[in-house]
Amino acid sequence: MTSEHAPRPAIGWLLTDTFAVARRHLLKITRVPESLFFALIQPVMFVLLFAFVFGGAINVGEGGARAYREFLIPGIFAQTVMFAVAGITVGITEDASRGIMDRFRSLPMKPGAVLGGHTLASLLQNTLVLVMLSITGLAVGWRAHGSIGETLLAYVLLATFAYAITWVGAWIGLHMPNPEVAGTAGLAWIFPLTFASSVFTPIGTMPGWLQPIAQWNPVSCLALASRTLFHNPLPLNGNSFPEQHAVALSFGWAFLLLAIFAPAAVRYFKTHSTGGAA
Repeated sequence: MTSEHAPRPAIGWLLTDTFAVARRHLLKITRVPESLFFALIQPVMFVLLFAFVFGGAINVGEGGARAYREFLIPGIFAQTVMFAVAGITVGITEDASRGIMDRFRSLPMKPGAVLGGHTLASLLQNTLVLVMLSITGLAVGWRAHGSIGETLLAYVLLATFAYAITWVGAWIGLHMPNPEVAGTAGLAWIFPLTFASSVFTPIGTMPGWLQPIAQWNPVSCLALASRTLFHNPLPLNGNSFPEQHAVALSFGWAFLLLAIFAPAAVRYFKTHSTGGAA
């Protein structure tokens, strides 16, 4: 058997192919720096808008506007993580419409590596966005008052959720006919989840019928978990399970999304041709 046909270890093969695809997407970002710029600037604009325009009108307890800023930043973290779904949805659909996905499928590479590379590159980009957002938060008065371990756990949680949500975007992107539709589909379901949550306002200020929905909303869980770990203001509405176990529930949501959408996306990629959807 010649060396070029020698079998490669399955795990090593998967990792090698995943890193190769991720490198391709990271190189695309460097060639189109505008995409990274707008990904960085959007959450910063949300911070400045809500911190200085609406912050004085929203009461989260003692501390006034400064307390609201500390309440706000973990919520913006959660919102930014959720919005990560849009970029990968469009990217997957764009590659599919150009026949790149079918080209990958024809190569001797692990099917999971193609989508894994996409999601890994998206995770690295989102990590950079979270760093930029943290710097912006520090500039407007936000502080993490928890221990080093709690602060690191908060960022691990945000990164884990970001990675899980990108698999949702990958699955959606594989089903979209073109990038224009993908851009709408990637965000259409995010807006109600984000605004019917505790990202910007305490759940206790919402109508009674909406409060249980907002409490179990994964975006609310992620925002509340981040505030808990950062020791930021927690204007809780009651003693509901989501409010008392936000960190565990947020990790649970992330692992559930991964368990559902990662295998579903890889299975769809393996069994359906995506090259002709233009």
